[in-house]
Amino acid sequence: MNINQEILTKRAIELLQQLIPTPSFSGEEDKTADAIEEWLTGFGVKTQRQFNNVYAFNKHFDESKPTLLLNSHHDTVKPNSAYTKDPFNPHIEDGKLFGLGSNDAGGCLVSLLATFVHFYEQENLTHNIIMAATAEEEDAGEKSLTALLPILPKIDVAVVGEPTLMDLAIAEKGLVVFDAVVEGTPSHAAHPNDDNSIYNTIKVLDWFKDYSFEKVSDALGEVKLTVTQIKAGNQHNVVPAQVELVVDVRVNDCYSNQEIAEILQSEAPCKMTPRSLRLNSSAINPEHDLVQSGIALGRKTYGSPTLSDQAALSCQSVKLGPGDSTRSHSANEYIYVQEIEEGIDLYIKILRGFLVNL
Repeated sequence: MNINQEILTKRAIELLQQLIPTPSFSGEEDKTADAIEEWLTGFGVKTQRQFNNVYAFNKHFDESKPTLLLNSHHDTVKPNSAYTKDPFNPHIEDGKLFGLGSNDAGGCLVSLLATFVHFYEQENLTHNIIMAATAEEEDAGEKSLTALLPILPKIDVAVVGEPTLMDLAIAEKGLVVFDAVVEGTPSHAAHPNDDNSIYNTIKVLDWFKDYSFEKVSDALGEVKLTVTQIKAGNQHNVVPAQVELVVDVRVNDCYSNQEIAEILQSEAPCKMTPRSLRLNSSAINPEHDLVQSGIALGRKTYGSPTLSDQAALSCQSVKLGPGDSTRSHSANEYIYVQEIEEGIDLYIKILRGFLVNL
């Protein structure tokens, strides 16, 4: 079935308009998964499903070839209180398609789905293609891409659909969140106490403020360490035994999360406990053929500070998609219809340069 690109694009935008009014908060994506399955099946694609992860293999999948993964997510965050428009009403104003999840990552998802359908029946590609429309990305849930990867064939390279204005994020920072504890001696506030945990925290906060990691990445810059939460005490006349801090560390590709944990647990002037070490940084060689195909079309490369499902992947990967990440999770979220149209066209051209032997 040779599908006209204009028809594919029209159907992709219609799918996004169908997904927006369908609630799909993380862990509750069953109805959007149904819609995605139905959409792919309508083009003759054989789909498979694990939980609310919908995936498919190109028609001429050949186990002797390397495999390209196309991935984006169909879950959303809940709409914030600043919305003035109905977040579940997909409507177009001044070329903008409004609605929850339109930009993050609905536009990317439907564009990748259209791209997959475009290449679905093509023979003699350099790589197999797996399309995975996955769930629970927003909360890094257990039934997200992380759950799907173990049952898929080996992935050699991946495109993760997130809004990047169709520039190529060739590296992405990882994340480690630490629970930190500053200890002291509890006492009545009326009595002298030279070991007040709150006062002890002043020096600890100064240490965090001034600390820097030695290795700086060409693509991602420095590791960024930020104290984001603080909690202590429960009544005015009691000096608390400890102060609890939350420390957010955005990790560049010079370090593994394990290395970051070992450094901070060794050097920080307080107790540090990482919540998880699984959200590592990711990158792709700038000379990779996939990247070079994008550069040849005039696309820029950069390093991304924000986290995505790239963190679940062990292969080389690039983050790429229509839309603007600054609109993600914002009130009255939107994506330009033209961004989707151009995104599908660019995805197809970039992949054609990578997948097709000319």
